[in-house]
Amino acid sequence: MNPPIDVVTGAFSYSGRFVAAELLERGRGVRTLTNHPNARDPLAARIPTQPLDFEDSASLVSALAGADTLYNTYWVRAPRVGVPHTIAVDNTKRLIEAARRGGVRRIVHTSIANPTASRLSYYRGKAELEEAVRSSGLSYAIVRPTLLFGEGDVLINNIAWLLRHLPVFGIPGDGQYRLQPMHVRDHAALLVETGLQTSDQIVDSAGPDIFTFEELVHLLRRAMGLHTVVLHMPASVAMVGATVAGRLIGDMLLTRDELDDLMRDILISHEPPRGRTHLSDWLRTNADTVGRVYASEVARHYRRPTNPVKEAA
Repeated sequence: MNPPIDVVTGAFSYSGRFVAAELLERGRGVRTLTNHPNARDPLAARIPTQPLDFEDSASLVSALAGADTLYNTYWVRAPRVGVPHTIAVDNTKRLIEAARRGGVRRIVHTSIANPTASRLSYYRGKAELEEAVRSSGLSYAIVRPTLLFGEGDVLINNIAWLLRHLPVFGIPGDGQYRLQPMHVRDHAALLVETGLQTSDQIVDSAGPDIFTFEELVHLLRRAMGLHTVVLHMPASVAMVGATVAGRLIGDMLLTRDELDDLMRDILISHEPPRGRTHLSDWLRTNADTVGRVYASEVARHYRRPTNPVKEAA
C-alpha cells in the first residue's frame, strides 16, 4: 500500500525541512508547496515540488488533493521582507480554503506563543489566522512556538555571530525579559505528533529552559569562549546599533516591533514544556559552529520574486 501523503509548505525552508524529514522518517509520503525549490537539498529527490501560488486557487486545490495532512509553516517575519502581514494573512486564508476544497483531512498550523498578547500586526495576523483555522471545518492542530533554535536559526545564531564579531555587545534595557527556546527538531516532532492525531487542539511549542535575555547572552558567550564586553544600554540606542549593523551587512537584524515584544516578556509558554533539548547541552556540541555564518533573513525569504504576493516563507 502507498503511504499517506502529507503536504508541507516550504519543505526546504528552516522549520519546514525538519518537518519534512520527520514525516519521511515515519514512513509518510511528502510533497511541498514552495517558491524556493532547492535541488541541492538532501531531501529534494524525495519530495515532489509545486509552486505556492496564492493567486491560482485551482492549482492550490490540485496540489492538495489526496493529501492527508497539510503542515503550514508559511508566514513572513516583517513587512520589509517578503509581503505585508495583511497580505500574508489573506494568502494563508486562501491556502486553508484550498485545503478544505482539496479534501485534506487535517491542517497543522504554525502560529506563535501568546498571539493575543500584542497588538502589533505580526501578532494580530497570527491570532486572525488561528480563528480562520478553527472555523475552517477541518480537523486541526495549532502549534504555538516560542523561539526556535538549532541548525540555521536566525535569532540565537545571529546573537552568537555578533558576539564573535563585535568588541562590545549591547543588551537593550535591563535584560531581564525572558525567552524559552525550543529546538527545531523537537518542534518538528511536535508538529508531526499533533498531525497524526484526530482531536482539535492548540498547544505551545516550548523548550525545557527559561532564560532572561542577559542569561542567554552570557550562556552563548561562555560556550564560545569569548571575551566580548557585554553592556546594558537604552533600547533606543540598541535599536540604532542594530539598524546600522543591518545596513552594513545588507539584512534586517531587528525591528523595533520585535524588540518591543521581546522586552514585554511574551516569548515564553505558560504550559508544561514539550521540548526535551536543553540549549546548554546543544551548545556543548555546537559551540564551534554556532554564529560562524550569519543567517541572513533577506537571503532566506526575499529573493526578489516577480510577484511578491507569491513569496513563501
